[in-house]
Formats: sequence, structure tokens, C-alpha cells
Amino acid sequence: MLWVTAGVVTLGFLIALEIVARHYGLPGPMTSQAREVIFPPKPGPLYAGMALMMVVLTWRQRFIAAGAAIGIDVVFVLVRWAAGVKVPADHFFGNGALWVMLGCAVIAVTRRTGRERVLLLKGVGLGLLLVAGRKTGDTWLLITSKARPEVLDQYVATADHALGNPSWLAGRILRATDPIGTHLLDWVYGELAVAAVVVALYQLRNVAAERRFPTHHLVRTFLVIGLLGPAFYMIFPVVGPIFAYGPGTSGTGGLQWAVADLWPHTLPTISTPHPFTYDGITPRNCMPSLHTAWATAIFIHTRKGPRTLRYAGTFWLIATLGATLGFGYHYGVDLIAGVVFALTIEAALRTFDRGWDRSGIQLVAYGTVVFAALLVSYRYLPMKMAEHPWVFGPLLMLAMISVIYGYVRTTRLWEPKAAPARQPEPQPEPA
Repeated sequence: MLWVTAGVVTLGFLIALEIVARHYGLPGPMTSQAREVIFPPKPGPLYAGMALMMVVLTWRQRFIAAGAAIGIDVVFVLVRWAAGVKVPADHFFGNGALWVMLGCAVIAVTRRTGRERVLLLKGVGLGLLLVAGRKTGDTWLLITSKARPEVLDQYVATADHALGNPSWLAGRILRATDPIGTHLLDWVYGELAVAAVVVALYQLRNVAAERRFPTHHLVRTFLVIGLLGPAFYMIFPVVGPIFAYGPGTSGTGGLQWAVADLWPHTLPTISTPHPFTYDGITPRNCMPSLHTAWATAIFIHTRKGPRTLRYAGTFWLIATLGATLGFGYHYGVDLIAGVVFALTIEAALRTFDRGWDRSGIQLVAYGTVVFAALLVSYRYLPMKMAEHPWVFGPLLMLAMISVIYGYVRTTRLWEPKAAPARQPEPQPEPA
């Protein structure tokens, strides 16, 4: 019933998003996904989704599925080449993966029964949810640029004075390390989803043998963060320092929309902030930083893995924080909100699995209150924060640390305790 309910809710959400996107003259997520059955797709999400689906298959079935996907893609490439169809450089492959996932869904309905049917459908659903999540995110971002013409960057930049404007500092440091640092962090920032899939595959490695999914895994947290996060983009629209205070990037924004060309060399002055109009293309996707939230989730879910995975999770979190600030995509206060947001989502999912006991409810409620207080303070107290950085800077950090401490303390209490070894009772010696 839980999976059926989740499926119905997801379908209803996609339909609603499709209607809203059509209202703004944009293709919705369902339309975009349906096109990729035939038209050139973005390859990454589709093959990543197929990899997640294959956790329910045996090794023999995995080789067959992968071979079928590659073969179908080769046929599509040859047909497009013969027909003279122009395809973007990175859109050659991916149709095969989608066809294989849809084929597995048909096999589950027509050739499987009982638990095997449910397991295969869960695998297909997991893979398609990852793909749908990417499409949904893309549509959300387009909607934010159309629905929220005014942005609140001046408020966030003013509040960021309490932290010492870390994006300006990180931007100068990153430029000093060019090209090595720039290329490394750009790769880390762009391949966040790949890192998540690697961690998820490790967590789901025993599904085929045990014939069941673990109670909690990274994909759930990733999808919920991506589902709920863009709603706050609509509530608190922000484009980021490189767009609001810099030259923007290729194909978006630019000096004609920016407040001034200041980032990253000149700090913005402290003055009363106001909303201002930005273009209808650049996503309002800063508050909270979902890249930070996702990297935090990866870090959390690698804590019980082998040493290599733990080191990789730590590196990905640190490098993602450096990239979000160094490339000018986020302000420092965005990152604090992103960490609190991720921990609250993770706590809510784990509490849901355990049953809504007192400790879980208190943790989720506290994280929610802190997150709401952060957004309210950024919107209505930025001048106070900028004028008293030695007060509000530590307060912001303490608020985030308190949520981290509460999460660690509560989840440790949830861990099963090892039963003490039973000592043999002393036996009387024979007379």
C-alpha cells in the first residue's frame, strides 16, 4: 500500500507540474520523458536509472539488460546517422536504457507473479523515479525563472556579511588555483548524481540475493530533497552572486541584469536591500543550496561504508561546498540552510521508518523550526545581521551545529545495541 500510495502521489504531482509548465509555454516532465523514447536523450540519468533498476536482477540478467540497452542505442545511432539527423554531442546514447526499463516493467506485469513481480516493479520504479526526478527538477527550475521575476539576492548578500561573504573569498581562491582547482571542482559539482548512484549501488548491493530492499537508502533522501527543495525556490527566489553581482555565465544572466559587477573582487556595500527584477531564463535555485543538501546526504550515507567510501563521501562534501562558493553559485547562508534542510529530511525519513516516536518527532520539529528561522532572518533581519556580524555569524553557525548535534545524538540512540556475551554459569566441581 505504501508503494501504491507513493506512486499515486508521484503521478499526481507530475500531472500538476505538467499543467503548470504548459501554462508557461514549457514542456513538462512527462512530455520530456515521453520524447526520449524516440528522440535523442540526455544519457546520464537514463543509464544511472537502469543501473539502479538492475540491483534486483541476477548477474546473468544484468548482462542481458546492459547488452540490450547498448544494442538498442547502436541501432538508434545508425538510423539517425543514415537519416542525417543532427544530434547534440552528448545526446547519442540513452534510449536503450529507457527501453530496457520499460521492457522490464512489461515483463514484471506479464511474466512474474507474487513477490518476484513486486520486487521487479520496485526496481523499475526506482530507476524511473531517478529519471523523473531529473526531469522534474529541470521543469521546476524553468518555472521559477518564469513565475518569480523578482529576486531577493540583495537580502541574502546583506545577511552574508555576518559570515564574512565567503563566496567572494572562495571565488578569489579558486581563481588563484586555475586551471587545476577549477577543473577538479567543476567535475565534482557536475558529477554529484554519479557519486550518489555509486553510494546507492553499494547500499543496494544485496537486493538481488535477499530479494528485498533495505528499509532506508540514499535514493529516498535524494529524491525527497529534490522534490521539496524547489518549493523554497518559489518562496525565496535567489539567483546567486555570480549572476546578481557578476558577469553571469554563458547563456544566462549578465551585467545588464546584475546589481553591479562586484563578484568576486569587490564586496557589496551594506545598504537597505530591495527585491529587483532579473531575467526570465536564470533559475532561482539558491535558497537553500540543494547541492549542499545532496552532498550532505551522501556524506551521511557513507558513514557506515568501507574506509574508501567514507573518504570519498567526505571529499565530495568538502569539494561541493568549495565549488558552490568558488564558482559564485551560492552565498554562505545558502549552505547553512542546505545542511539543516538535508538533516531534517533525513531525520524525517528515518523517523517514518521507525514509527513516529518522541525522539524522532522532536528532532524533525527542531530542524524544521531552525530552517524556518533561518529563512525568516535572511528576509527580515539582513541589516541587523550585517551590522552585527560578531553576534549573528556565530549564531548562524551554532544553529547549524545544534541541528547536526541533535541528529548525531538522536540517531546514535536508534542504533541497535550489541547484546553482551553470555557468561557460562559456574558449575560445581565433582567431589
